[in-house]
Amino acid sequence: MNTNSNAYTVIYTALVVVVVAAVLAFTAMKLKPSQDANAKAETLRQMMSAAQIKPTDELYATRNAGVLQLYADNIDRAYTIGLDGQENGTLSTDLKKIELIDKLKPQNKAIKDGGEATLPVYVFKSGISVIPVYGAGLWGPIWGYIAFQPDGRTIAGAYFDHESETPGLGAKIKDEAWFREKFAGKQVAFGSEPLFNLAKNAEQSGAANAVDAITGATMTSKGLGEALNVWFKAYEKHFSANFKAEEE
Repeated sequence: MNTNSNAYTVIYTALVVVVVAAVLAFTAMKLKPSQDANAKAETLRQMMSAAQIKPTDELYATRNAGVLQLYADNIDRAYTIGLDGQENGTLSTDLKKIELIDKLKPQNKAIKDGGEATLPVYVFKSGISVIPVYGAGLWGPIWGYIAFQPDGRTIAGAYFDHESETPGLGAKIKDEAWFREKFAGKQVAFGSEPLFNLAKNAEQSGAANAVDAITGATMTSKGLGEALNVWFKAYEKHFSANFKAEEE
């Protein structure tokens, strides 16, 4: 074949594209188990940081296998609920097949649309329960985990993360321990509006459900505040029904 012809160029280019695509597909297939393991361990680190199982820096210094073992050793049960507040599934806590609901965007849509939701509740042996929150920041998704004391309304701890918030401003929801620590001891005002108040100078009210927003990160703080209220509302029926006796 004439190597200078258009036909040769087209065939050669097509072959290169096919070979490259095949290599990329093979590489992605090989890397997926490792990527999935990393994602699972990251979710568990965030959950256990909120639940105060270990300090955040220690959790991030622990290898994936150790993180999974720590979770398996400390978790009591994990299950899912619907928007009616009723349990609609269980999640395995066995070390070899730990199950999580870590795709939060579809659940966020289900909450807002009133659709079929499978919202996770992770109950640790300490009596602390952990739930996720998810919403929109200034530049992309923001999410986190809120841990509750056995009374079902007092916050034991929190962990937040983001996809692309501004360094030094909105990114402080993850980077600054002092911000996360503000949530410990606060309470969600189930049965009231708002359930939680994250706003500028919110703490001046002295309310138990108030945390000051991050200065200079107005939109990120607003997005996180909305996410907290949307997800707390989604869990309200379940928490009110299951923790009522303890609150009394």
